[in-house]
Amino acid sequence: MATDYDAPRRTDVESEGPAFETLAPRPSGKPSAIVDLDETDLADSYELPGADLSGEELLVEVLPPQADEFTCSSCFLVRHRSQLAREQDGRLFCRDCEG
Repeated sequence: MATDYDAPRRTDVESEGPAFETLAPRPSGKPSAIVDLDETDLADSYELPGADLSGEELLVEVLPPQADEFTCSSCFLVRHRSQLAREQDGRLFCRDCEG
């Protein structure tokens, strides 16, 4: 026998309709006072602007400016000299900021 998969199927449970009462949450009468401790622990790990970082140790090596580099006066990124687009009043601008 061929089955028509496009035809709507009805079962006894569907014909009665869904029991909404089983899906709806039931108020217990007690207010919930559960606090998510993970959120408070996470908030403690944030660094606030202006925090005292004098005791922190720098973990990256900072190199002095190289002879073939310049700092763009618009975006303040360190670029290679091949990215130099123009110089105006002693300020250097990269190709991305020339616009």
